[in-house]
Amino acid sequence: MKNILVLCTGNICRSPTGEYLLRNALGEGYTVMSAGLNAVVDSGPDAMAVKVALDHGLDISLHKARQVNMDMLKWADLVLVMEANQKVELLRKYPWLDGKVFRYGAVADVDIPDPYRRPESAFIMAWKFISKFTPYWVSKIQQS
Repeated sequence: MKNILVLCTGNICRSPTGEYLLRNALGEGYTVMSAGLNAVVDSGPDAMAVKVALDHGLDISLHKARQVNMDMLKWADLVLVMEANQKVELLRKYPWLDGKVFRYGAVADVDIPDPYRRPESAFIMAWKFISKFTPYWVSKIQQS
């Protein structure tokens, strides 16, 4: 697995965080991008997502939201989503994705709740989940 796509709803909170964490952890030889299932294209990341990431030493401020498209899905060796319903939606629309779409929190059987328009504590919780599960995915990706 060399091409990893991280998805969430709007591509302004959770998936950019996952993208940047994975990219930093994987380093050379891997390409990581993120997109949204319902993105406002070219929007910047949510200010609170930027703050929480910066508080943990990660700068996602230059990120621009992208809408997922067929080319991205075909390009990806692995697609990571934040919620079970996102996986269901993708597989309903694109059954050929079966076997390469997983929840970011699959190892603990948890969804990563959307913090958008919620208090800072929701962003901190999303950060904790994403950062906790990133090493699992790094290991899986590097072993493939």
